[in-house]
Amino acid sequence: MGEYDVNHDTSDKYSLGSRVFNKIREDILSGRYSEKEELKEAAVAEELGVSRTPVREAFRQLELEGLIRIVPNKGAYVTGISASDVADIYEIRSLLEGLCAKWATKKITKDAIEEMEETILLSEFHLSKGHFEQLTELDNRFHMQLYEACESKMLIHLLKDFHQYVQKERQKTLSDKERSKAAVAEHKSIMEAIRDGNEQLAERLADEHICNAYKNMVKCGLSKNNRNI
Repeated sequence: MGEYDVNHDTSDKYSLGSRVFNKIREDILSGRYSEKEELKEAAVAEELGVSRTPVREAFRQLELEGLIRIVPNKGAYVTGISASDVADIYEIRSLLEGLCAKWATKKITKDAIEEMEETILLSEFHLSKGHFEQLTELDNRFHMQLYEACESKMLIHLLKDFHQYVQKERQKTLSDKERSKAAVAEHKSIMEAIRDGNEQLAERLADEHICNAYKNMVKCGLSKNNRNI
């Protein structure tokens, strides 16, 4: 992977410190860094084109999230997300996404429903063409649309974090044609329940969707030990 200078990111969404944190976090969750790999403060700062101060702060935040372990007088080491963590995340996600769908049913706007419908139509098109990279992007889009529709900043924050934690494994499972086909159909059913104002059905379908995604992940080879995925 080539050099990435966070100073060249002109987005106003994050401060420099937050951009550094998010970049390192993304690299850990995407699998760029392997389990137990040492993260050298000076090397990371040089690669990102920043001083060591925001990197040091990012390391502290990443330790609080459990993604790295800082050993005094030694260094920072990647812990990442283990298979056990993934199991926990999916069980929690199933409950939270069900709640999200329930709340979205009460609050979603006509424009938001139309956006979800468009995402599903595009998903069906790319599924028919076998465009799995686009399907992954559209899967992300659908979930983000669902999260935003619930209009709860607390729930949105939690769900977005959990969604990102398992991005590496999700990319693998969504490249499976049968799971992709099922996922698109499940998204469509969730959207229809929300559109029809059926809170209980939307909640149940969203819960089942996440449970099905995890079952497929296990089937595709996610072991149940504590190795880093």
